[in-house]
This record gives sequence, C-alpha cells and structure tokens, in this order.
Amino acid sequence: MFLPTTPDELKKRKIKQLDIILVTGDAYIDSPFMGVCLIGKVLESRGYRVGIIAQPDMEGPEDISRLGHPRLFWGVTSGALDSMVANYTASKKRRQKDDYTPGGINNCRPDRAVIAYSNLIRRYCRPTVPLVLGGIEASLRRIAHYDFWSNKIRRAILFDARADFLLYGMAHASILNLAAALNNEQEPWDIPGIGYISKEKKGIELPSFEAVQKDKYQYIESFKLFYANTDPITAKGICQQHNDRYLVLNPPEPYSTTAQLDEIHGLGFERDLHPYHRDKGSVKALETIRFSIPTHYGCYGECNFCAITVHQGRTVRHRSEASILAEAEGFTQDKDFKGYISDLGGPTANMYGFECKKKLKKGGCPDKRCLFPTICTSLEPDHSPQIRLIQKLERLPGIKKVFVNSGIRYDLILNDKKHGNAYLAKLVRDNVSGQMKVAPEHTQKRVLSLMGKQGIDDLLTFKQAFDRLSKDSDKKQFLTYYLIAAHPGCDFADMVQLKKFTSEKLNINPEQVQIFTPTPSTFSTLMYYTGLDPFTLKKIFVEKNPPGKEKQKQVITAKSKGFQGKRPRPYKKRPSSK
Repeated sequence: MFLPTTPDELKKRKIKQLDIILVTGDAYIDSPFMGVCLIGKVLESRGYRVGIIAQPDMEGPEDISRLGHPRLFWGVTSGALDSMVANYTASKKRRQKDDYTPGGINNCRPDRAVIAYSNLIRRYCRPTVPLVLGGIEASLRRIAHYDFWSNKIRRAILFDARADFLLYGMAHASILNLAAALNNEQEPWDIPGIGYISKEKKGIELPSFEAVQKDKYQYIESFKLFYANTDPITAKGICQQHNDRYLVLNPPEPYSTTAQLDEIHGLGFERDLHPYHRDKGSVKALETIRFSIPTHYGCYGECNFCAITVHQGRTVRHRSEASILAEAEGFTQDKDFKGYISDLGGPTANMYGFECKKKLKKGGCPDKRCLFPTICTSLEPDHSPQIRLIQKLERLPGIKKVFVNSGIRYDLILNDKKHGNAYLAKLVRDNVSGQMKVAPEHTQKRVLSLMGKQGIDDLLTFKQAFDRLSKDSDKKQFLTYYLIAAHPGCDFADMVQLKKFTSEKLNINPEQVQIFTPTPSTFSTLMYYTGLDPFTLKKIFVEKNPPGKEKQKQVITAKSKGFQGKRPRPYKKRPSSK
C-alpha cells in the first residue's frame, strides 16, 4: 500500500492528522531503493501515521499544505541525489533531464532542495513541530564543507536550513528513536545518528567554520577528524563551532543487523509510481529499480571520490537469503513482471555475504583500508554466498533470468582463490546482460593513488579471464569501463596515457567517461579545494579550468586512436569588475 500523499487518501483511511510528513525532491516511487519511502514504511510499521509530499510546487501553499500539519515533525530530503548534482553537470551547466521526475524534464527539484523545502514549510505552514533533515544531501553536508557550485566553504546545512535536527547515514534506527522521543515528550539529545545546534560544545571539537573558511590546512584537519569518526563501533561524538553556536553530531547509529534489514525489506512495497504523478508522465528511474533487489548496504572500497563511506558506511551489512528469495517470489505475483530480475546487487555487487571479522568486532582500522593499496589479508573474499543466492533465485518458479548489473570489484574476484573463478564463470555464462560494469577509473599510478584505487595489472588479468569465458560460452559480451577525467592530480598528459592504454591494451574507445565532480564529504573534493594531497600535504595539480576539464575528457573519448589534441591554455581568472 502507498503512503498517503493526497487529502482524499487521508479521508479514505480516516486519518484526521498525520504524525509525520516527509517532503522529497523525487517523485513518490514506492520502492525500497527510495530512501524517503523506506523510512516512511519503517515509521508506519511502528504505528505512526506518515504521509509524503513529493516535489511540491515552490510558488504557493497548495502543495506543501495539502496534508495539513504533522503532530510530531516534518522530515525533509532532497531525494535520492544531492540536488546540485541532480541539477548541474560537472561543467556547471543545467541538466535538462531528471530520471526521478515524471516526464523526465528537470523542472521540479529546486537547487539546494533541503534548504528550499525547509524555507517553504516555514513560509506557508509556520510549523510548531521540529524540522528534521535527512537523506544524501543533508548527510553529506552535515559539517562545514566545500561547495563546488558556489566555490566556497558553506556552513553545516542545519544552520542554512534553520532546522532542528539532522539524521545522517541510513537512519533506520535513529528515525524511530527520534519519533519515540518526540511522541513521549522526552529529550532527544543523546540519540545516536542525529545532529543538532547547541550553545555548548560536546564531543571532539573540529576546527570551527570560521577557521576552515580561512585556512585550508584547518579544513583538511577538520575533514580528517570527521572521517575518522564515522564508524559506529569506534566513533566519538563531534562538534564544530559556527560563530557563537555549535553543530553537535552524536556518534553514528549502530549498523542494522541482517534480521533488521530483513524486517525492513519485508514491509511491502508497491514498486510503482504513485497514481498522483502518473498523468505527468513516466519516471525513468522506475525502469531500473522496479524489479531489482538490493542485497546489502555499505562498501569497503573507500574510493577517495566516493561518499558511500560517509553515508552508508564502510562495513557491509547484508540481507539473508530467505529475505531476498521472498522478495523475488513477490515479483512473480506482479502482473507486469516478465521473469527478469534487472539487478541483484548493492553499491558493489560482489561484496555480498562476507566481511572482515576483525572489523565486525572492533570497527574499521584507523591506519589502513580494506582494498587499497592492496587487499588486506584479514578480509578473505568469498563469493560462494552470492553464487548460492543466484542459483536459488534461478530455481524459483517464474524467474527466467537474474542479472547482476551493479558494478563489480575485479580485484575481489581475483583475490578469492577458492570461489572467484567459479563466480566469474557463473556471471559470464548466465548473469551478464551483454556488458559487465567495472570501474578502473584511470591507469596512471600517481592518479590512481590519489583516487584510492588499485593498479592496472588486475584489470588486464580480469579482462583476459572475462574474454576467455565469454568465448567459451559463445557469447558476444563486453566489459564497460568507467573512467574519470580531471580528478585532482590528473593532468592532460595523464589523459593522453590513459587514451593510449585503452586503445592498445583494451582495444576500445571509452564512452563511460565523466569529469570529476567535487561533491561534499570526499577526500577527492578536499584535494580539489585545497590543491593538496591530504595524506602527505604535498601540492598537487588540480584542473579547475572548465575548458581544460573538457579537453581531458575529449582526449579519452576521441574516436581516432592516438588522439593527442591541443593542450589547454593555462587558466587565468578574469579580474574582478569590482
């Protein structure tokens, strides 16, 4: 059943007042892949009356006030994406399309949506209950951060949104704890996973907003302290002064257990667009997620350009086989299901079912990573759980094919001496829909090191194995390589070498090439802003000239092999007109 989003639905359910109203920048798709929907279902399962207002009109009170005033709190999220990433390219050009908007036209999600929606609620609803921020935009902007689109350090988003609380990370438990505290008129200040503004400092103090504005070394120190306190087992609470007040972030909520994830994913989802939106057109994102199954959360890859560690965490938590099989059986009861599971995966598909035993007990290591520069011997990759899971899914009546379309870490496959070859053979033979996604990102050792990625030897070994297995299976299928241009530390010459490698070693002309976008809460963004390697404090080259970034991309995407192109001119800012 959908959560209510219209006054008529409230009447049918005989609801006079909702306890919680959630506001989102996405169209309302009832799916476990949509965070706002999942959180709404979790709250509803505990007896709270929850409504959703999706993509409200910013020009008047009609949309934002249509469900009345909530009894406990307003919940505000930008949706599945940071609104600035959703609205602008890496070249700061306005995106014309939005895969989460009916009709696909990017005209429904405001810039800085969390702030915009908070202002909208205050303007037209004059709330007497707390404003609570959540989702990816709020989570990644929870401390003072560099904002690429304004090219400045911005305050923690709680201050700019003038909200009462911020729930960071997945918030499966913290949202229930906060709702219970408000419902019982109890103090919420010690709940794990929440942030708030206080007159008093609490926990480890980061360099202040004013300090990181003025001093890039202080910004590096601030981010390192922040990053070091993101693991629920080892983290301490932190605070950061903003003028005469403090942002306070309590330690993270404990990771959800397998039993808790099973419960959440068993709440029942329509896997469809709410009828309220349907006359405006289809939503492209639904095509991908409707009959896909999320198997786990988190990623221990810790790539420097990725914010999953800060949001989902670097410890992988997985669902049980029984939960996933039950979800697939539910697909077969849907009249629109044709027997094909579009994707079985997570942030990285082949991290399902195994984790470092030391990390599960003691938390992430403070001085090393699981996969970089090489795979830690304590991890012990084991692909047998996913092999068994796929095979059981394929045996279910009504299931014709199970595809694994999420990205693959090929270094994990090669490192799994017992089951890696069998896993790859299984995917190549039965579970690849024409192409397998891998993400080497680059080939130059210096650039890869700054990215936190492994070297290219594993890539070539993996390609040989993939090609051989595809040939043995008599299948024409390919590897799709995701690459990044203009990452901090990468110059024009590096891209020329990358082009040479893809032409000579991979025999391809890459198409999946993106210009690096500095998003909040990543080490790569820290490098972009400061021009420093945060681990050595040595200066690095950073391409900030938009034409220079495009040139880097053009080198690798040029159709002719050996394309050299013209080196970009040195970037000089125009003198101020003031």
